[in-house]
Amino acid sequence: MIQDLHSHTYYSFCGKDAPEAIVEAAITGGLDTFGISDHNYGVGYGRFDVFLSPSAEALHGTYERTLRRYYDHINLVREKYKDKIDVKRGIELCTLYDGNGFKVHHLPDDADISYYDYCLIENLDHPISVTKGDVFAYAKRCGTPLVGIAHTDLFAHIKARGKDPFEYFCRMAEENIFWEMNVSYDPTHNFRVHAYMLDFFADEEKQDIVRRSGARVSVGFDGHRVEDYLPDRVRDFNEKLTAMGIKKPFEE
Repeated sequence: MIQDLHSHTYYSFCGKDAPEAIVEAAITGGLDTFGISDHNYGVGYGRFDVFLSPSAEALHGTYERTLRRYYDHINLVREKYKDKIDVKRGIELCTLYDGNGFKVHHLPDDADISYYDYCLIENLDHPISVTKGDVFAYAKRCGTPLVGIAHTDLFAHIKARGKDPFEYFCRMAEENIFWEMNVSYDPTHNFRVHAYMLDFFADEEKQDIVRRSGARVSVGFDGHRVEDYLPDRVRDFNEKLTAMGIKKPFEE
C-alpha cells in the first residue's frame, strides 16, 4: 500500500488548493490511500482575518459546525474518487496553548472529532502543548479510530519522559496510535528535511524496536501546494517501510 496521510488544502491557512486538486495529484502519482488533514484552526475559524481578530478567543468554542462541514466536503471527495483512490478523512491538531497568543490554536475541549477516520497530533514535545507530552491521554480525548504523531522525534521524546522505547511503542500499537514519518521537501518548508525521519530510516535498532512492537508508521508529505507535490518521494519511503517489515495505518 502506497499512502500519504498528511496533506493540506485551502481549508488550512497555509494551504492553496481544493481537496479535489490534491486528490487528483495523488491519483496521478500512483498512490493507493490519501489522507486529507487540514489544520483544526483553519477549519474551525474559516477565515484568517477572523482567526487574527481580537474576538477570536471568544469564538474558540463555537466552530463545531465548521468541523462537520469540512468533514462532509472531504466525504464527498472520498465518494467521488472511490474507484480510483481511498481518501481518508483526517484533521491535524495543533496543541499549543500559553494563554497569550497561542490559545486559539488548539482544538476546543468539547469539540467532537470522533467521526473522522484519524487525526494527527503535532507539538507533542512542545513545552506549551495542551497534551503535556502525554499522547495516550490526548488520543483518548480525540476519540478517532486512529491517532498519529506528527513532526516529533519520538525516540527523543520517549527518552525525555524516562520511558522504555519498546514498551512505549507496544502501548502505541495497543491503542491504535501511529508515528508519522514526515518526508516533505518543498519551498513551503524551505526544503528542510526532518532529522528524526532520516535518523529512523538509517537506524536499524530503532526500526527493530518499532517492528517488534507492532506499532504502525505512516508516510506524510505535508503538502501545501499541488505543484510542489513529489509522489515519487512518497512512494520511495513507503517502499522502505514495507522492506523493513513495518506496517502502515489502514494496512491489513
